[in-house]
Amino acid sequence: MSTSSEVKRITTHTLQKMKAAGKKISMLTAYDFSFAKIFDEAGIDVLLVGDSASNVMAGHETTLPITLDQMVYHAQSVIRGAKRCLVVVDLPFGSYQSNGDIALASAIRIMKETGAHAIKLEGGAEVVDSVKRIISAGIPVMAHLGLTPQSIYKFGTYNVRAKEEAEAAKLKSDARLLEEAGCFAVVLEKIPALLAKEVSENLTVPTIGIGAGKYCDGQVLVMHDMLGINIEFKPRFLRQYLNLYEEISGAVKHYIEDVKSNDFPSDAESY
Repeated sequence: MSTSSEVKRITTHTLQKMKAAGKKISMLTAYDFSFAKIFDEAGIDVLLVGDSASNVMAGHETTLPITLDQMVYHAQSVIRGAKRCLVVVDLPFGSYQSNGDIALASAIRIMKETGAHAIKLEGGAEVVDSVKRIISAGIPVMAHLGLTPQSIYKFGTYNVRAKEEAEAAKLKSDARLLEEAGCFAVVLEKIPALLAKEVSENLTVPTIGIGAGKYCDGQVLVMHDMLGINIEFKPRFLRQYLNLYEEISGAVKHYIEDVKSNDFPSDAESY
């Protein structure tokens, strides 16, 4: 395990070099100090302060309700625990779609108030002007194509995107536009693996997949899904590495039993 004193801060340039060298990029979501510290010390390359906090932290059905204020709070918490990895923050729904001025103001606020290193936003050609405005201010932008959860009511389903030729062609065109606009990476969510392979090979910037197969330059998962905290969500693309729901539930039941039986605290645990 590497420590912060041994490893320099990972930057967007680091990710570019990793792609060039054929080294895969690891990315997870994080929303608080404690998990960010654990993930960072374990060696994760990128932490995403995702608008998925709307689902897994606040219990909403979609990512739409979370506010910019709430994203700033989560990002501030994560930054305090991340000493070496790159920290990217989602711009939430409504904070960038209407025009470039609002998008730039939202991105600047996140960078100034949180200390994060980059922002992420969803969409292709329709947000390129905002992307250019943000990048022109010196703020790195990670793009997001394919299944874009902020547009879930437009899609009407969480099914795989870009299976049809027209949508696949638009995704490829959008990826090129976003790279040309200056994005340092592109998240590809829930698209066919061979399409993700083609996009990854045709871009000079890294691609990060989630449900997009093994040919992307990196992978991202939501921490609650990967750690088995959220046991209801079991899509095909998810590999669950722990069952923390079961572990935590068992520990809490044990604690309750010890309290009820007066076993806790013991004399050794008393002053």
